[in-house]
Amino acid sequence: MKKRVYRIRTQYIFEGVFEVVAESREEARQKVRQNCGLVMGGNIHSTLPDEEINWAFSTHPDVKTGRITIQEKQTE
Repeated sequence: MKKRVYRIRTQYIFEGVFEVVAESREEARQKVRQNCGLVMGGNIHSTLPDEEINWAFSTHPDVKTGRITIQEKQTE
């Protein structure tokens, strides 16, 4: 039986909260969007000073799979 290559759309969703010191909701949102992030294989990070930011995130993401397609290439 020939094996096929399947392409599966997948999302890893990390959910948590940032607590940020700001003068308004919009400033807080802007600080998080511009100064906070996560990179695969890395950690949650921020360029804001420690006294202006704190966070709590799960280390295990929700995994969602979507559309599955068969690739033309086949393997033996």
